[in-house]
Amino acid sequence: MEYHEKTPIMDARKYRVGDVIYITGEVVLARDEAHKKLLEEGAPLDLKGAVIYHCGPVVTKVNGEWKVIAAGPTTSIRMEIFEDKFIEKFHPAIIVGKGGMGEKTLKALKEHGAVYAAYTGGCGALAAERIKSVKEVHFLEELGIPEAVWVFNVEEFGPLVVTMDSHGNSIYDEVDKKARSNLDSLLKKIEGES
Repeated sequence: MEYHEKTPIMDARKYRVGDVIYITGEVVLARDEAHKKLLEEGAPLDLKGAVIYHCGPVVTKVNGEWKVIAAGPTTSIRMEIFEDKFIEKFHPAIIVGKGGMGEKTLKALKEHGAVYAAYTGGCGALAAERIKSVKEVHFLEELGIPEAVWVFNVEEFGPLVVTMDSHGNSIYDEVDKKARSNLDSLLKKIEGES
């Protein structure tokens, strides 16, 4: 299925692995340090139903306004140590990044009705085209540009492909099982030829 959604998203359980989502509204950027800070200090904005994007943007000031040059996804597994607690505390609807996440996150997605969606790596400039403005930025002085909590206004941001859903499905697990099965078959074939 293909979805065109406006934030906040209050029912992410409808999404299934393989679905494609385009987002209009707000996207909140948070990487490692931002996850840690938000968990320790609380969030300066409501994250319930939010789209959380694992991204360290490239931004510059033009005539006193922030301009986003690139906003490609960062590797999500780095946030695995925080994500389950983050989902439990803040109840976002969609986590976006690249490369997938682990079992703790998958369990939290299932328990709290959220999904993980992949955005193609290397497409930072393309992503920036869908960002209409910077609404706000938090912890910029403390964390710096890549780690700050940015809130972007986006239009038809995507395609975001659901790769882990709230029903316990993970495309990464499926690929891993298939790869292991293929490896086992190859090993048996090699042993049989010895």
